[in-house]
Amino acid sequence: MSALTDEPLARMTPLQPRLIRFRDAPGYLGMDRNRFNAEVRPALTEIPIGTQGIAFDRLELDAWVEQYKHRNGRPAQRKGLLTWDDTGRQASSIEAESGISTSATEADAFAKALAQATSRKRRST
Repeated sequence: MSALTDEPLARMTPLQPRLIRFRDAPGYLGMDRNRFNAEVRPALTEIPIGTQGIAFDRLELDAWVEQYKHRNGRPAQRKGLLTWDDTGRQASSIEAESGISTSATEADAFAKALAQATSRKRRST
C-alpha cells in the first residue's frame, strides 16, 4: 500500500479557514480593496480578532458572491454566435443624399490653407 492510502482523509484534504482576515478578503473575491470596501463590506458582519484585527465569515463572503451573480451575472456567450446576429439589424431612418462629403471638403480647405501659409515669404520690418 502507498503512503497516500494509509493517511486519513482529513489530512489529504486541505482545510479552508472559516474566517478570512480583512487583508485577504478582497483577494479571496478577486477584487481590489477599494471595490471590496464600497460594495461588499457594508453587507457583511465584521468579526473582531484580537484588539485590531477584523475578519469576515468565508460562508458569508460566498453567499455575497452568489447573490451578486444572481443579480448581475449573464450566461456565457456561445462560440460562433454574436448578439447582433440574433436581433437583426435596424434599418437607418436617414436616407442617402447626394452632395459633397464634408470631411473631404475640410481636408481640401486645410491643404489649401497650409500651402498658402508655407508659400508666403516673411516680410522684413
